Amino acid sequence: MTLVPKRAVCQAALLAAAIACSGCTSRISAAPQDVPAVAATRAVRTDLKNDVTLTAELEPYYEVDVMAKEAGYIRHMLVDIGDHVKAGQLICVLEIPELQDDLQRAKADVQTATAEQSAAEQDRKRAVAAEAIAHLSYTRILDVSKREPGLVPLQEVDVAHSRDLEAEAQVASAEQNVQASVSRLQAAKAALEHETALVEYTRIISPLNGVITQRYASDGAMIQAGTSSNTQAMPVVHVAEDGILRLMLPVPEAYVGTVHNGEPVIVTVPALGRTFPGKVTRFADRVQASTRTMTAEVDLKNSKLDLIPGMYAQVQLSLAEAPNAIAVPVSALDSSGNANKVYTVDDRGTVHIRTVITGIQSPQFIQVMSGIQPGEIVILGSHSGLQDDERVQPHFE
Repeated sequence: MTLVPKRAVCQAALLAAAIACSGCTSRISAAPQDVPAVAATRAVRTDLKNDVTLTAELEPYYEVDVMAKEAGYIRHMLVDIGDHVKAGQLICVLEIPELQDDLQRAKADVQTATAEQSAAEQDRKRAVAAEAIAHLSYTRILDVSKREPGLVPLQEVDVAHSRDLEAEAQVASAEQNVQASVSRLQAAKAALEHETALVEYTRIISPLNGVITQRYASDGAMIQAGTSSNTQAMPVVHVAEDGILRLMLPVPEAYVGTVHNGEPVIVTVPALGRTFPGKVTRFADRVQASTRTMTAEVDLKNSKLDLIPGMYAQVQLSLAEAPNAIAVPVSALDSSGNANKVYTVDDRGTVHIRTVITGIQSPQFIQVMSGIQPGEIVILGSHSGLQDDERVQPHFE
């Protein structure tokens, strides 16, 4: 029996262990690689709204430069910048002495024309009375000459007849004088009304409810008549209606078809940190060639006068709405190629590429109108390198 040294036995054991270990390493390297992990989530049902935010400047509903109809000096200026006025409220009074003289002359002309008409009426009455007597005398003489020929000379009959005709002519002339006096009176009254209206123009009133945003003159200032559109006359004040304000929104061409009258909007005023309800009241229905935008107007009631013309406001315009829609995150959509695609993962971890039809889009989600169902797992982020029927490990975010 041959004895083996203990040292040799130990070396042999170590060698066998090394060989066994080497075999294990070979089996590990031959095992399949790990399944890749991908970010994923599930398709859900949610309410989607497609909104666009537009910025515009608050403008008065109406505003106007108040001009003087007649030139004159300002006697009393009754308003100042920031004063709120009502329609018809007196703003200032002009001093125009010549208008008062013209008014008094017009009143005197009316009195004269009235007296002339009265005199013409009296002349007509006298002419009618004289014509009646002349006609009666002629009738009687003519009667007598017919009943008793030769008793009344024919000359007297002719004289009576001529006096009757003369009296008729005087009546006609008196009638014409009356008509002429009536016309003169009407003209005098019209002139008086004209002068009265001009005197009324010395009282400059506000044409609308609003606020005085600018005052151009003070007491004693000479104001020119603003009677022409191209005049260089200076206005007295500028009035802006602030009980209702309007926003002139530049709607981009892509959204023009979604704008409708009466559509509610949310108006945010950053300077106040508040939101106000409004609605689209009118739109131009024409895209401007220079900006490729269409003007739409939003009216805002400002009964408490919290809003000030000139402030900037942001309007959230709702373009489309899809309640209870099937939606996935925007990053789940692959828009490369000719069709939109979504990568889904089944219960076994197998990738399936689905062609989908999309609808409206919000900042976070996009509507999927066909191609997937709620609850299905969809892959997020980059889809490069993923193939149909590939195995993945979804990690939900």
